[in-house]
Amino acid sequence: MDLAYLRAHPHLLPTFLHHQRIRETPVDGGSICHTSRLTFDDGESIFTKSWPETGGRAPDGFFAAEAHGLRWLAETGTVAVPEVLVDTPDLLGMAWIEHGQPSARAAEEFGRALAGLHRAGAPAFGADWAGFHGSAQMDNTPGPGPWHEWYAERRLTAYLRLSMDRGALERDDVARVERVIAGLDRVGGDEGPARIHGDLWTGNLLWGADGRCWLVDPAAHGGHRETDLAYLRLWGGAPHLERILSAYAEAWPPADGWHNRVPLHQLSMYLLHTALFGAAFAPGVRDTTSACLPLTA
Repeated sequence: MDLAYLRAHPHLLPTFLHHQRIRETPVDGGSICHTSRLTFDDGESIFTKSWPETGGRAPDGFFAAEAHGLRWLAETGTVAVPEVLVDTPDLLGMAWIEHGQPSARAAEEFGRALAGLHRAGAPAFGADWAGFHGSAQMDNTPGPGPWHEWYAERRLTAYLRLSMDRGALERDDVARVERVIAGLDRVGGDEGPARIHGDLWTGNLLWGADGRCWLVDPAAHGGHRETDLAYLRLWGGAPHLERILSAYAEAWPPADGWHNRVPLHQLSMYLLHTALFGAAFAPGVRDTTSACLPLTA
């Protein structure tokens, strides 16, 4: 078993894991999946994700969504994404990327590449495959737009309902989010569908030893490019963020006023977190809606 054989026979990886000498080393890959580095006798490695044994079976389409997203981003020839080698209902295997350190040069190259990815566009808002954002299902039902209508229904309203079902938001919080949704048509900045990563916070940037910034764990779909740019600012922000954004703007300047709309795009992420994890993230929803309401009034 080596990479060449695996590319030709990807469905055999689970069998070879049990019957061949493949060294498996657990690695950090997030909190949802069991993640490992598999090393073959010739020294080549791959990165695998599987559903934890204690969690039963993976949700239908969970690994397929990530595989679709990685391939869809890769076909543009712009950003660096790991090659998908194995795609089964229970396992995802990708080319191993050796980790390095963030650098200003890599950040600038990434900014230009991200602009190229977004320019590649998408047939519609949404995608032709069922989506996941972390472990939460993401409604990718395609729609022609305008963007603010699609975003209101498929992201903000959907995650708000899940958050309400969980009891994660107080009544005043819900009312404020609903006011934001009702005023989205007054915000401006609508554009046609861009090809976006969809979960582009700093934890999904892998700075490689080859000097490139690789994108991992996408929630890829046709969306608004400002969503990717806004997510880069979350949770402390990406390394060399201003270099990334400056290089992006040189390649394809965002529409006027995009900085003011950052909270509007980030609101979907905070609502996702209240839906998944509960009231601990309610202050983020509260602060973000406060920043959004002047835009939608």
